[in-house]
Amino acid sequence: MLDLVKGESERIDSRFLEPACGSGNFLVQILERKLAAVELKFGKSDFEKRHFALLALMCTYGIELLADNVAECRANMLEVLANSLNLGESDDVYRAALHVLSQNLVHGDALTMRTTDGHPITFAEWGYLGKGKFQRRDFRLDILTQMSAIGEEGTLFAHLGKHEIFTPTRTYQPMTVSEIASAPLAGAASEAT
Repeated sequence: MLDLVKGESERIDSRFLEPACGSGNFLVQILERKLAAVELKFGKSDFEKRHFALLALMCTYGIELLADNVAECRANMLEVLANSLNLGESDDVYRAALHVLSQNLVHGDALTMRTTDGHPITFAEWGYLGKGKFQRRDFRLDILTQMSAIGEEGTLFAHLGKHEIFTPTRTYQPMTVSEIASAPLAGAASEAT
């Protein structure tokens, strides 16, 4: 199935959302393809390889109803990244990946677009600014899905421009890997908007 979107699945910064991610069967395969692209492009520079590998992880998202599946998906994704970069638990990239996974793999219901505690699902959009800095902007899933109606005549959102619908709920200052690594992991309270 991933070969149907082969070009995108091998592009480091392409974004994937699995709305019923389970233990991560698709997301793990996507991450492995992205990490292979990182190795090809940045394998000679440890600094760039580590940062772009983290970006590859940052561009994968999942929603899952079952808490044990969310935990397993996070562990599976982290294992793939750690093996690819030979990371230990004390490494800043490892700890930053833990934080990213706590944000990007959500315990919730994709149909209602709400977390299990009733808050709107919010995803962090991560971007790599270069020179070791990442930018995070948060977006609500329910608002992002309205994008499909923009521009269609006779729809509620026909009068809106892309700039109006893609307004983040929060924008963070650029962060280094160490700063991301020291950020608290997402819990029920931090998933609220």
